[in-house]
Amino acid sequence: MAVGKEIRSKIKSISNTQKITSAMEMVAASKMRATQLRRNRSLPYAQQVIKLAAHLAEATPEEFKHEYLIPREVKRVGVIVVSSDRGLAGGLNNNLFKLVVTKMKEWREAGIEMEVATIGNKANAFFGRFGHDLVATVNNLGDAPASKDLIGITTAMLDLFQEGKIDELHVFANEFVNTMTQKPIGIQVLPVVPGTLQRQIGIESVAQESNLAWDYVYDSEPVELMNTVLDRYIESVIFQAVVENVACEMAARMIAMKAASDNASDLIDELQLVYNKARQAAITQEITEIVSGAAAIN
Repeated sequence: MAVGKEIRSKIKSISNTQKITSAMEMVAASKMRATQLRRNRSLPYAQQVIKLAAHLAEATPEEFKHEYLIPREVKRVGVIVVSSDRGLAGGLNNNLFKLVVTKMKEWREAGIEMEVATIGNKANAFFGRFGHDLVATVNNLGDAPASKDLIGITTAMLDLFQEGKIDELHVFANEFVNTMTQKPIGIQVLPVVPGTLQRQIGIESVAQESNLAWDYVYDSEPVELMNTVLDRYIESVIFQAVVENVACEMAARMIAMKAASDNASDLIDELQLVYNKARQAAITQEITEIVSGAAAIN
């Protein structure tokens, strides 16, 4: 029964694959909980830095306006794309790249040039394949990225902004909505919009009221203070985007592996049915041959 042996071999192969995808699903679920915990721990700091930056942007007199607060005519933009280092995460990275490519097309049609930096192997490979000269790249951050790992790419993009080589800085990453939903999103980081800080990845926007009061006094020179706070603000936004993307990656991988395991179960059931039918047909044929042989002898 050659057909039966072939089907049994396929069932065994798929069963082995299912064991792997089930294990990967459990690992991703465990890592997702850990990354969500890290995300939630970093949120309060990011929220306070954004709140402080919003206060300063609102309160700073015109003569002390920082260059990060002043809108420019947009001729060139900086883009940081945050992706995962590994695949097997469903359409997580592809959906993000579609959003980035669509936005780049709009800029290109408007005559705006771009400087691109990437975080994650997938973004590095994608934009490198399409011939983009990358300003900076950061890869292999792992499941627990540290803010110090992003200093180089952050400094590179801030230097371009300070030198007037880019007029805006945008960050693209995935935002964690819930376990089943991850949404690609792009936000403008620079220039900072005084009055209302634009919505950041994973952080709701911080609106400023004209009569807002706060319970602390700034005891530093305005320019020095703005330099420090706004640099921390940029670092915090980029780091939070990376942490958010890692949480999305683990959730997407868990869902993808569960779907793969479920599909394997369905395929095994279908093959088992085919095997049973083939086996039944073989048995029926053997019985028919025996009966026919006995009838011929008689």
